[in-house]
Amino acid sequence: MTRIPTDCDFGIKEQSQTSEHISGCLQLAILLEVSAYPKPGNIHRTTNFQETRYEHFLASVVAVRPYFKSAAEQGFRVSVGRIGPDDVGIGTTIKNAVMSVSEWQNGGNTLLGSIILLSPIAVAAGMTLAQGAYSLNKLREGIELVAKSSTPADAVALYEAIGIAKPGGLSTAPQLDVTDPASRKRILEDNVTLFDVFQIASEYDSIASEWINNYSVTFDLGYPYLTQQLHETKDINTATVHTFLKILSEVPDTLIARKLGRTRAIEVSEEAKRVLQIGGLTTPSGRERLRKLDQKLRDRAHRLNPGTTADITAAVLAINILNGYRP
Repeated sequence: MTRIPTDCDFGIKEQSQTSEHISGCLQLAILLEVSAYPKPGNIHRTTNFQETRYEHFLASVVAVRPYFKSAAEQGFRVSVGRIGPDDVGIGTTIKNAVMSVSEWQNGGNTLLGSIILLSPIAVAAGMTLAQGAYSLNKLREGIELVAKSSTPADAVALYEAIGIAKPGGLSTAPQLDVTDPASRKRILEDNVTLFDVFQIASEYDSIASEWINNYSVTFDLGYPYLTQQLHETKDINTATVHTFLKILSEVPDTLIARKLGRTRAIEVSEEAKRVLQIGGLTTPSGRERLRKLDQKLRDRAHRLNPGTTADITAAVLAINILNGYRP
């Protein structure tokens, strides 16, 4: 395992090692999330979509390594005062990572949501480790600083990233619609930051809501539940699937809501809650109910794919791995 320096005097070699460590933690989080099975309605190690396969996600994880690493290095620079938090270029990190993903595989959008959530974590982890005293509280403070320090240029870069990834479920937004080319000009003219954009989107997108609410689902719901499940089940696959179900049960998936409406998303959440109530993967009845839910959520158009829940689950795994967990 890569050594993590405990003092504040980071040389170039130590910065590189620690940035590699941070990137590795985030890559492992995505790998564990996409590998967990059977996550209902999602791609995992035993189930693919027709146009997007498990292997496309593996290639995508390779693609993001240098961008999570550079994001962590930007965090070091902020910590020592070489740049300000508004100079991090979080939007460019997201855009470049998405471009790399599109070059490494042909399965379409695989990691846009995860990249949006994990990039600020990478920067904050670099800031926190450079300060020498790592803690989840300090990590979360760093995430908040990165998010609130975003710029209009970051917002434009995000719009460009979305244009590259072409995610499903996009619908016309009431303000600064991402599909409207004029939105980017308005963002720069009106000095609209990426944080501002996510404030607008937070009512109908859980990833945007995480940015605005300092990752409340990740830290306050998902992380405690994951650690509890790891303690009780001693199995990372079970703990990951149950955490996915827990988040889905309490936070209706906004990707489903954008495709089929909030009522349908709430119905899926109720189904996830019932699976957990009867034991999930730890009981025969729970496994059977989960199997039926998985079948129910699969259609050729993937309208019932809880993809946003998967992205938040990856963020939960990331902070747990950064905190020292190893499978």
